[in-house]
Parts: sequence; C-alpha cells; structure tokens
Amino acid sequence: MAEPTFGIGSDLSSLGELEPGQVITLLEGLDPGDEGIADVDINDLAEALDPTRFSNTEFVRVLSAINTLADGGADLDLSKMDPDNFARLISRASKEHINAIVNEPRLRQRIFDEIFSRMRRHYRSERARSINAVVHWRISGGSGEGGYDRYESVLADGECRVNREMTGKPRATITVGPADFMRIITRNVAPPVLFMTGKLRVRGDLAFAAGLMNLFDLPSA
Repeated sequence: MAEPTFGIGSDLSSLGELEPGQVITLLEGLDPGDEGIADVDINDLAEALDPTRFSNTEFVRVLSAINTLADGGADLDLSKMDPDNFARLISRASKEHINAIVNEPRLRQRIFDEIFSRMRRHYRSERARSINAVVHWRISGGSGEGGYDRYESVLADGECRVNREMTGKPRATITVGPADFMRIITRNVAPPVLFMTGKLRVRGDLAFAAGLMNLFDLPSA
C-alpha cells in the first residue's frame, strides 16, 4: 500500500488506511525540515489517529514521533490541538495506553504540562471571582519527591495560575493516578466516584475538592 505524503492538500484521513506499523514508519521517517511539513495540521493528524488501533508500544511510538517533530521545530505542538481533539485522543486511549505513555518521561511531562496549561486557559472566571484557594496535585508514578509529579493551581482574582513549585498553603491536596487524572480532565469520570473507590485521595477541604472541576470549562469526549 502506498504511503501518503505530507504536502499541500494532503488528506491525512488516509492514515486510517495504513497498518499501525506503517503509520509509525511514516511518522518516524519524517524530518522537521522536510518540505511540506508546515502544511500538516496537528488537528488533522489527531483526527486521523484512532488509539484503539494501536498497541500500547505502538501508541507510545506514534506520540513520541510527533513529540520529536515538534521539538525539532515542526508546527505540531500539543498546545495547538483543539480542546475537543485533545479530549477525544485521551479519552479513547485505554488505561493501558496511558500507563505506557506515562512510563516515558518526556511524553509524561509534555502531556501533563499541556493538561495543566489547558486548565489555566479553561478556568471559568465568571464562576470563580470570589474564590481564593491553592490546590496541590500529586500524580503518582512520577520522578519528583515521594514518587509524584507535583503541580500547584493558584485560584485567585478570577484567574488560575499553575506552578511546578509548591508556593502556597493548599486548601486541598489531591493525590491520583495518571490514568484516572486524565479521565477526570476529559470528564469521563467524576472525582467523587474515584474518591469513594479509593482511587483519589484528598487532604483538606473535601467539599471544595469535590466541586473543583466545575470551575473549569473542560471538553468531554
């Protein structure tokens, strides 16, 4: 089967006609400086990829190849992916897919950094002008202190600021696994459900933590 080329007018839906191994070979064979790579839209690429077609290892290689192209200067950064496409890609990935992704340090950091950046952009200021609170997030399986990736959300003055350093006293500290965290931010599970099943732990204001995601206009898929 002939491989599609990336150029002006390329129909990326043809990626769906390729076997997973062919998709990987195609993406890994691209160079950020290739002529026509600028015509590739990250959203078209996301729409053409169905995580359910790939094994865990294959899906990691696909995302790693896209990440490498973006690092090399190609206009394929996750930050330019539409919220609905980002949510669809994450929600269609299985728990095993996500666990494989987060075992790759570069992919893990890129994806979590992007998720928290999107939380900042999707903060519902009109609902939260009276809220002043700090939330500490601990995502298990990380490389930080205690084996967690840590993020801080500072909610104040109708804005959400995100830090990697813990700078304030938290109103709530939320501990959760990476796969369940991604299910939360794509609205595929409610935090109280995870709390009741022991998959999410909260230290601090339980009522505040239970309604926290209502302060964000996050897409679902």
